[in-house]
Amino acid sequence: MYALVEFKGKQYKIEKGMVFKSELVNAEPGSKLEIDSVLLVSDEDVKIGAPYVSGAKVSLSVLAHKRAKKIIVFKYRPKKDYRRTKGHRQWFTVLKVEDISA
Repeated sequence: MYALVEFKGKQYKIEKGMVFKSELVNAEPGSKLEIDSVLLVSDEDVKIGAPYVSGAKVSLSVLAHKRAKKIIVFKYRPKKDYRRTKGHRQWFTVLKVEDISA
């Protein structure tokens, strides 16, 4: 059984027991979340929402908050002696799918 959910402006294909990364969620590690914006649920038959499947929910648990690998932002203008280097590490949340209910 899998589901397509819309969460934090992005779409994820998830299955029960799956661990995935998402944008930063304002919740403590160990807490539970529920998503009701389910776009598609596939069990024995496929249920497609318009835009969401009514009555479908996904239960998630927050495992941790981490930071991604550093990216380097380098700006320069040719022949003008202008160079700027910055680094950035984006925060993300690690989530585990506990249950998918249709």
